[in-house]
Amino acid sequence: QVQLVESGGGLVQAGGSLRLSCAASGRTFSTGPMGWFRQAPGKEREFVAGISWSGRSIYYADSVKGRFTISRDNAKNTVYLQMNSLKPEDTAVYYCAARNGQNIVVISSGYSYWGQGTQVTVSS
Repeated sequence: QVQLVESGGGLVQAGGSLRLSCAASGRTFSTGPMGWFRQAPGKEREFVAGISWSGRSIYYADSVKGRFTISRDNAKNTVYLQMNSLKPEDTAVYYCAARNGQNIVVISSGYSYWGQGTQVTVSS
């Protein structure tokens, strides 16, 4: 089992920045890909970014490319999402997820472990 706890959400003005953190505990953290997803009210959960266990493979949703950066520190069992140039449409609950296997996947059903989510609100 893996337990994931997100932090770092909050209220920010458009154009501002936030850094989300996801602390993992349980089984060995460093052996699988990690992902960030988000879900806005009335919408389906969507992929934001993913990172391989080594950190050498990274994928972003087109909507966040150039603005968000995912990273991980396996020594600290933590994955991060640096969010810059935030827009009102980035407002959502952001979830950290972990999966077994080697490849990053962009669908939520591909992840076995989820955090409780952290709210990000971007005001215009």
